Amino acid sequence: MSTIYRSAAGEQELQRRYQEALDHWPVPAEHLRIPTREGETFVLASGPPDAPPVVLLHGSGTNATMWQGDIAAWSRHLRTYTVDVIGEPGLSAPSRPPLASDAYAQWLDDVLDGLKLTTTSVVASSLGGWLALDHATRRPGRVTRLALLCPGGLGRQRVGLLFKSLLLRPLGRWGMRRSVRSATGLTPAQAEPVLEQVALTFRHFIPRTERLPVFSDDALRGLDTPLLVIAGTDDALFDSSDTARRVRKHVPDATVRLLPGVGHAIFGQTDEVLGFLRG
Repeated sequence: MSTIYRSAAGEQELQRRYQEALDHWPVPAEHLRIPTREGETFVLASGPPDAPPVVLLHGSGTNATMWQGDIAAWSRHLRTYTVDVIGEPGLSAPSRPPLASDAYAQWLDDVLDGLKLTTTSVVASSLGGWLALDHATRRPGRVTRLALLCPGGLGRQRVGLLFKSLLLRPLGRWGMRRSVRSATGLTPAQAEPVLEQVALTFRHFIPRTERLPVFSDDALRGLDTPLLVIAGTDDALFDSSDTARRVRKHVPDATVRLLPGVGHAIFGQTDEVLGFLRG
């Protein structure tokens, strides 16, 4: 059993559900396994091989399925590489090196090298947003465009939700569903299509508890790539107003969108992101 799961049976159940989702991926895709210094990394490649590339990095507690609602539109115009982040419930290695190091930038170097990408655009969410921004600040010139949804490492990280989740967990299914709704900001009706899968994941998967390092003002000022940041005003995990303030101050050419009444789960931005990537 991998150390990121609560039991071998739980790991097998999540892997089975994920494989079913991959069998119904909305567009044709190549299944790639890229060797890296942190272990094997699973990548779904879709779209015309000669189209401009974009790498997709999901958030914590999920995998490539996070992008299944966007991939059909994006892969018509771009060569999409949907990466399963290491240490998360996908098909990549369970490795979790320290966030306060250059380990993840080196891992992404290996992934991009394995995909033969000298430069690429990146779209990333939450933890993936932190990984993408960390790589872009450490590797000037390698990321050509950077679109971040509810990214970590910019605004203040809220810790209250973690404690609330721990309190609700002993309440079983009801407590888990309540915790998921608190984290995502979705209403019960909005959340129903995804709630069961998220609740199942966190019954069996051990999430990261390490706080995301915050990027310095100097690191942000040193960004040399067009930047789009989209966040919800009601994000329960990160202070979106703080995120917007810092980006507008230190990356003045960036495009920042704050979505009123939206929590940490951001949907419906397919066209906005595609326009940015093609701009």
